Order: sequence, then structure tokens, then C-alpha cells
Amino acid sequence: MTAYILRRLLLMIPTLLGIMILNFIIIQAAPGGPVERVVAQLRGHDVTATGRIAGTDRGEMQAAHLSETDQSRYRGAQGIDPELIAELERMYGFDQPPAARFVQMMGNYLRFDFGQSFYRDQSVVSLILQKMPVSISLGLWTTLLVYAISIPLGIRKAVRDGSAFDVATSAVVVVGYAIPGFLFAVLLIVLFAGGSFLDLFPLRGLASENWHELSWPMRILDYFWHLTLPVTAMVIGGFAGLTMLTKNSFLEEINKQYVITARSKGLTERRVLYGHVFRNAMLIVVAGFPSAFIGILFTSALLIEVIFSLDGLGLLGFEAAINRDYPVMFGTLYIFTLLGLLLNLVGDLMYTLIDPRIDFESRG
Repeated sequence: MTAYILRRLLLMIPTLLGIMILNFIIIQAAPGGPVERVVAQLRGHDVTATGRIAGTDRGEMQAAHLSETDQSRYRGAQGIDPELIAELERMYGFDQPPAARFVQMMGNYLRFDFGQSFYRDQSVVSLILQKMPVSISLGLWTTLLVYAISIPLGIRKAVRDGSAFDVATSAVVVVGYAIPGFLFAVLLIVLFAGGSFLDLFPLRGLASENWHELSWPMRILDYFWHLTLPVTAMVIGGFAGLTMLTKNSFLEEINKQYVITARSKGLTERRVLYGHVFRNAMLIVVAGFPSAFIGILFTSALLIEVIFSLDGLGLLGFEAAINRDYPVMFGTLYIFTLLGLLLNLVGDLMYTLIDPRIDFESRG
């Protein structure tokens, strides 16, 4: 097992490097960037930030015209001092070729130095730590509720396969498959958050403005009051797949010979189901918990955080992409990719914990 873990850890290096290279190329090819964003602010007469960056006033910035090369590089930059453009390039690191910038970036990341945000005057690590509690709250509660609903429901559907209960719940599962979570979020807002009907739940944040004035029991209630709608939207959009996975896993095990043998020995149906079938059928479901959590935490929550104005990692990534905040974009990509690869390894190791008969070492 030690050799297998070492191989997996070594395999993470080219995987992580390949993901970073691919995304770096895509971002470089995409139109827009930090310099062009500042140029757009100048064109909109928003010189507060750029004046602080360059240390010049508006008259100095528009004292000369760009050369033809700089004009072709940055759209809409005509009439802005070329020295300001050069200063912006040096500040954002664009005075170096892309390959040199990538090598320098990865060298810093190996030391876990993710730099500073272009627009927030904070380090990338501090921003992630600041936003992490919101996303962990959404991801953890959603994952726990999805498993708490899907596993019993999937087992029940497998035991009563083909019954009226199975057919009725399959209709609910199909709805969960067909409609994405963010559409459920919009529906919940319309129905319960002051949209067109009831106004029972808040629309912003995970705590009320007077949270610090509340007693601890009221703080806990206030926290779950704010979590209700976003977590409900994510659970509705995520329970269908796990429910069907659980059902199919149990159906496959129920029809195997060892189950027939156990029943022929006179064991009760409950003893057969939970004493013999459960461990084998739940192998793939339980072992997939780490990857399911990371998927819910870093992908499913993005639109939910935007819709409910929750200041978490999803909203941070969305704003970084809109603002071309490259340190936040690439820093979070590196951290989350590395974390995802490690959790995938944890998921594989959980297979061996649940069923010691599985030996990854022999596969190598």
C-alpha cells in the first residue's frame, strides 16, 4: 500500500502541472486582462485606483498617445500615456513573456506563496481563509443531507423495486436529475424569500446584522435560518444521482449467491440486508464521500453563492474571473486541484478500510 500511495502522489505532479498549463494558456488567449481593465476604468473617468497605482493625475495620463504596438495590444488605450501602460505591465508582471511568468508562478506556488490579489489588497491565502467558512458550511451540510436522504431512499427503492413506492419516488428523482439546483434556488426565492408569495427566509449572508447581540441558542437558529434555502436548493439538485447509485448497488448485491445462501439459512430479511448486503453495496457509495464533498464544495455552490449573495469561495472565484484577478484565479485553482487530487487518493484508501479484500498494491 505504501508503494501505491507513493505512485499516486508522484502522479499528482504531472496531473497538477498539466491542469495549470492548460488553464494558463486558456486565460492568456482570452480577451481582456488587468491592464485592459484599468484602461477601461480610465475611459470611464475612474482614476482613483489607477492614480494610486501610477502616482499621476489624469492630465499626465492623457498627455501622450500610445505607440501603434501598444494600441494593438490593449483595446481602447488610445490617448493614454505609454509610460503608464508600461508601469501597469510591470506591476501586473506582463513585462515578461508568458512562459517566464508561468515558471515564476509555479515556483512561488511550490513554496505556497500565492501572492496578492490585484484588487483587494489582501493575500490570496487570507482571502481563501476568509471565504472558506461559508463554502464549508454549504458543502458540509449539503453533503451530509444528501447522504442522509439518498442512502435510506436508495435502499428502500432497491428492496421495493418495481412497487408503487419505487415508481413514485423515481418521478421525484427524475425531477432532481432534470432541473439544476440554481433553478430550484430561484423558485425557492420566489416562493419563500419575498419574491412573489411568502417572505419567510433571508436572501443575503449566513448571519443577521444583529448576530453578535444574540444569545448562543439564537445565533445557532439564525445560522440555520440563513442556510435553509441555499442548502435546500443544493440538496434537491444533488440527491438524485446518489439515490440511484445506492439503489443499483443494492440491487446488484441482492441478486448474488451469498444473499440467497444467507436467506436459505433462515436469517431475517433485515439481518441479510444490513449484515451482509450493506457492507458490499455501500462500498462505492461511502468511498466516494471525499470526492462528493469536494465536488459540492467547489463546483455546485458557485451559482448558489451568487444567487443568495453568500460571500464564499464560489463568489470569490466568480468575481476574480470577472475582474481578471489572476493571482486569485490561479491560486485558488492550484489549491483546489491539489486538494481534489488528495481527496481522490483518500477515497481510494477508504475502499481498503471498508473492504480489506481490495488490494491496490497488487494492481501495480
